[in-house]
Amino acid sequence: MLAASCCDRRMCVCPGPRRIAIPVRSSRLPLLSDAMPAPAHLFPLIRNCEISRIGSTACYCHHRHLCCLSSHFAHSHFRYAPQKKFAALYRPKEHFNHFIHTRDYASTPQRFYLTPPQVNSILKANEYSFKVPEFDGKNVSSVLGFDSNQLPANAPIEDRRSAATCLQTRGMLLGVFDGHAGCACAQAVSERLFYYIAVSLLPHETLLEIENAVESGRALLPILQWHKHPNDYFSKEASKLYFNSLRTYWQELIDLNSGETTDVREALINAFKRLDNDISLEAQVGDPNSFLNYLVLRVAFSGATACVAHVDGVDLHVANTGDSRAMLGVQEEDGSWSAVNLSYDHNAQNEREVERVKMEHPKSEEKSLVKQDRLLGLLMPFRAFGDVKFKWSIELQKRVVESGPDQLNDNEYTKFIPPNYFTPPYLTAEPEVIHHKLRPQDKFLVLATDGLWETMHRQDVARIVGEYLTGVHHQQPIAVGGYKVTLGQMHRLLTERRAKISSVFEDQNAATHLIRHAVGNNEFGTVDHERLSKMLSLPEELARMYRDDITIIVVQFNSRVIGAYQDEEL
Repeated sequence: MLAASCCDRRMCVCPGPRRIAIPVRSSRLPLLSDAMPAPAHLFPLIRNCEISRIGSTACYCHHRHLCCLSSHFAHSHFRYAPQKKFAALYRPKEHFNHFIHTRDYASTPQRFYLTPPQVNSILKANEYSFKVPEFDGKNVSSVLGFDSNQLPANAPIEDRRSAATCLQTRGMLLGVFDGHAGCACAQAVSERLFYYIAVSLLPHETLLEIENAVESGRALLPILQWHKHPNDYFSKEASKLYFNSLRTYWQELIDLNSGETTDVREALINAFKRLDNDISLEAQVGDPNSFLNYLVLRVAFSGATACVAHVDGVDLHVANTGDSRAMLGVQEEDGSWSAVNLSYDHNAQNEREVERVKMEHPKSEEKSLVKQDRLLGLLMPFRAFGDVKFKWSIELQKRVVESGPDQLNDNEYTKFIPPNYFTPPYLTAEPEVIHHKLRPQDKFLVLATDGLWETMHRQDVARIVGEYLTGVHHQQPIAVGGYKVTLGQMHRLLTERRAKISSVFEDQNAATHLIRHAVGNNEFGTVDHERLSKMLSLPEELARMYRDDITIIVVQFNSRVIGAYQDEEL
């Protein structure tokens, strides 16, 4: 039934990212040939893996890596076990930690692959910063500004990010989107979801004013002010289609509006669900334009998770679908930093999520619903946009594929039906919403795709960002664990720490600073330039074996304004 490769971890034939038995934390990362005797046909397979196209695989996962190269590597997690001769290439995640803590001190100096300026050029290529004016014309903002950045591992990158100010309501929207089976769905969600949220928050009178302007051909009221990096493009070809779907939504809101004040939590949930419904409907209806027809099908058959924050005064709402995360950085009275989770991963590690899925399907399917920590044994996130292979009936899937363009009809992935597929839908885009009242000690918010959380603990993230924003370092004793460290090596570590404290930060962007640590940190919590340069110099076809795409937004709060809000409430 299945004879194709897979392309990334969310739905994939292998147990997770970075399955190669190479010491990821090693101070001298070996070349591939140093770590394993790769088959002679391995690299052609890597080069020929067309993983950016929807339908290029009969299975897909959230992060691409070596298992996605060929049917030879089909693994039991979409998952079919690889042939024994390749078994040494893979290590499940639970065993991979063993390699993370392996360090081999080199007796001879190792050359850098990239110079520090070259490293900085790569790290800063996608960084963006926005500072909120002290007065925005209506109110004093509780947000000072934000920094964002992206570091690709996939080619092209499958992550997306968005940030915008709501012009007709108070508040700012920020979000990260993690795509799988290509970037099509993440791209569509990143440029459409905020409009759906903003429209959901508008009062009835404003919706009527916007609809009347469209009817009479007058200029529309601006809804969002986007804060975009030049790389954060919008699809001009699909803009009319997207607008028509959005207009239908606000027309329905006008008809249903009861005059009551819009609840932010309800607005976020409705916007997520409605956009996912529109993505599905557009793919079913199709489009006379062949390009648009293929585009809407690519969007629907690929998938994306989303983690979005809405900040309005002291009210912070986080809506999460999937396994990206939101984390609040809190400064304690003694100046130290702590992390507060504002989202929960929707995957097999979340027992409540597993129970939710089981409750929505017959008891007879209980054993097949979650297998090897994946939905139906295939998909890692239990909530996502798109992914109609887990939502549509088998009959609908066949009808759409057979009537679709040749690129879709000829593709093996679109013909694939998940095993034990009896009572769809198995997947939802409905978000879990968490509300938090901001306090003066809440200094920043981190939104990031799981490429960051796979490499760093939230407490380390809170400390690194907090120390970066304040310039105050609360040093922990150097812990060497079971490593054999000479006096000379300890001296070098202490010297590096002193230099780090005394020097001016080379990063002007908090997200860039965090990515530098995520990719370059060694066992002792300091950035190792040699490791960083080697990781960044890996070719496209190998980078995904070591890490995932990383997308980060760091939002800095205005403690003075938040304190004033609290005083008013008292």
